[in-house]
Amino acid sequence: MRYADFVSFTYASLRAQRLRTVLTALGIAVGIAAVILLTSIGEGLHRFVIAEFTQFGTNIISVSPGRVQTHGASLGAVNTVRPLSIDDALALRRAPYVQLSDPVVQGNAEIVHQGKSRRVTLYGVGPDFARALQMRVASGEFLPADDPHGARAFAVLGSKVALELFGEGNPLGSRIRAGGERYRVVGVMRSKGQVLGFDLDDTVYIPVGRALEMFNRESLMEIHVVYEPTAPLAEVEAGIRRVLVARHGAEDFTITPQQKMLEVFGTVLNAITFAVAAIGGISLLVGGVGILTILTIAVAERTSEIGLLRAVGATRRAILLLFLGEAALLAVLGGTAGLLLGWGTAVALHLVLPALPVHTPWSYAVMAELVALVVGLAAGVMPARRAAHLDPLEALRSE
Repeated sequence: MRYADFVSFTYASLRAQRLRTVLTALGIAVGIAAVILLTSIGEGLHRFVIAEFTQFGTNIISVSPGRVQTHGASLGAVNTVRPLSIDDALALRRAPYVQLSDPVVQGNAEIVHQGKSRRVTLYGVGPDFARALQMRVASGEFLPADDPHGARAFAVLGSKVALELFGEGNPLGSRIRAGGERYRVVGVMRSKGQVLGFDLDDTVYIPVGRALEMFNRESLMEIHVVYEPTAPLAEVEAGIRRVLVARHGAEDFTITPQQKMLEVFGTVLNAITFAVAAIGGISLLVGGVGILTILTIAVAERTSEIGLLRAVGATRRAILLLFLGEAALLAVLGGTAGLLLGWGTAVALHLVLPALPVHTPWSYAVMAELVALVVGLAAGVMPARRAAHLDPLEALRSE
């Protein structure tokens, strides 16, 4: 059978049963659309989370008090953990490859200015905090490099706090009250927006020593360590560990590199994307069952037609290819429709909900198309073999 005859015969067979063809292709289309939509949301979430963390840089390490480790020690051992101190942060600047280290403590406080008050997240930080997290000052300057144990009462406002307390006025040089003490405003941060639900614009920054006194704390929340981008991470970690163990007498702290955290997030989010793709792929199997059912019915309905083809010289191989061609064409038509439907739905979803991160991973789209084709061919094998092995005389006699 010539290729042109094969194509025209296959197309005519499907066209003869339009409603059946459309419904069968729809089963594949729904499966492809589900895969595209679910993986678009999964990939969008992946990119969103990675972008949220990488905006602070990747060559940063967080050191927090207490060691995160599962062991069999008694609970009383927790009391032997030494707090992280400002002096620890200063000592880490001498570690190999370290460019800067900045102590951080966090809490909530009410900020008051001329009768206006606002409860905000207050950070006690060092002068290198903005550099460590790649944040910029919109006006004025960040906290000066004072002695961290006796820093002057200066404050830097987030953009939202400055707007709420001062309106369109210039807050620089004004005084605010926080925790019963007065602070002079020396800077306003550039808007940073929300990061994983935390509003970085609704914040106030004061010297870390004063924040420890305000919150009556002994230990820092964490120390940010920025190292040379080309430095080997293992050696940087080892240097930080040596310095702190020498000061504390034991490893009672946790070192968390941003790079490793991103790798963990990437692995988890990739697994989630693959899982939702697999869930959507179940619909492809349902579509394959539809193709199997339709072709099985078609073989029963077209028995005499198959017998006529065999009588005029069509080989078993030609009959097999005809039915496999119908199955493949159904899968391709359904796959193309599903691709357009899934991509269109993802775009529409992003337009309706701009905050929802949506990004279509075309690798999954291509994979879904290939899977649809394989499922279609696999579903068509059984009825195609049955048609090919029909006895010509018995097939002609069937009517």
